[in-house]
Amino acid sequence: MTAVLEPEPSQRSVLQAMLHGSIAFADLDGLDEHIRSSTDEFAVVIGPSVPSEAAAELAQWARIHRPDLGVILLRHDVDSAALSMALRSGMREVVAARDLAGITTAVQRARSVANAIGQTLMDEAQAAAEFARAQAADEIAQAAAVAQAEADAPRGKVLTVFSTKGGVGKSLVATNVGVSLATAGRSVCLVDLDVASGDVAIMLQLTPQRTINDLVGFNGVIDAEGIASILTRHSDNLSVVAAPVRIDSPDQASQEDVGKLIDALRRMVDFVVVDTSGTFDDNALCALDRSDAIILVGTLDIPSLKALKLATSTLEVLNFPKSTWRFVLNRADGKVGLTVEEYEKTLGLKASSSLVSSREVLAAVNRGEALVTAYPNHPNSKALVSFAKSVADSLSEATVATESNPSNRKSSGSRLRLRRA
Repeated sequence: MTAVLEPEPSQRSVLQAMLHGSIAFADLDGLDEHIRSSTDEFAVVIGPSVPSEAAAELAQWARIHRPDLGVILLRHDVDSAALSMALRSGMREVVAARDLAGITTAVQRARSVANAIGQTLMDEAQAAAEFARAQAADEIAQAAAVAQAEADAPRGKVLTVFSTKGGVGKSLVATNVGVSLATAGRSVCLVDLDVASGDVAIMLQLTPQRTINDLVGFNGVIDAEGIASILTRHSDNLSVVAAPVRIDSPDQASQEDVGKLIDALRRMVDFVVVDTSGTFDDNALCALDRSDAIILVGTLDIPSLKALKLATSTLEVLNFPKSTWRFVLNRADGKVGLTVEEYEKTLGLKASSSLVSSREVLAAVNRGEALVTAYPNHPNSKALVSFAKSVADSLSEATVATESNPSNRKSSGSRLRLRRA
């Protein structure tokens, strides 16, 4: 539609008759109300009787608020002053009041420009809407990815029990720490990586139907469902991945299989307690690389001290942070000419827990029971329960600190790369 502003009645009538379907106004108030409420208006023809200042003010308003509205100025004399004023105020055209054909043509051009501007605005609005939808979809996808990553992120902690000397009570510590955590309501899986002579199943009076070597049959696809098929259940909160019952088994789980097993278990349980062999073999290194805590076990004698000193030196060379080490001294009450203080000073590591010699320990092992459940009031049982709790609590505090400061995170892969470099 076209609006006409002309105070002089006869001139207003001529313009309205010439511009079919137009609406004529004698003053600015009526026109202002009309163009503000009529979004489909595309042209305003300002008659020659309208003062230049009022015409300029209207054009300036339209340029800012209604860029699709073409303001056409009619003047009896189209001189340089009129053209200059029209240019400054943003009028679409200046036409002689007597040029009826020119007025009609100017209105038609205003319609074309308004249509083009309207289409552009519509395209921009659609593009903005599509961008907003795409951005919202991207944000939703990112939030879903973050939620999935958090769901898939390992929640369990890995405790690896290690010593390079046999007979020091490594399996005793591993089984009793696992049972202590399970008794405290944590979900635990004990993994026996001593594939040559693992004792975890025997020490818990279990008869495993499947062992860690059954991982070979998974062909590298090691998930929760597959792992569940090789677990031996000890209690509601404790399960075991047993060592092979035969040392001549034709199938041996690879280091990659063991790594995938531990990674998957971390998503399934609160704690993975790993019992290792007495060497830095591939399986032990695989577990150590993924460990949140490394539990070293020794006894109060020179051969054990020598072996443990070599073990700690190797751990330092392999860049395992000392803050993750825990030391359990077994048979610490022995009168063998070597004091606990001398042992700790030479080792450079203070004992986190000390166990005493006791016949009840062997009795519990022979019955296939964990010491902490067979003799809960025994000093060693209390020490092991307290040790397990302190390790669990310290790891929980470390997790909170890491989550509050992500820059503290360290990946196990970095240690692995340094070791292989």
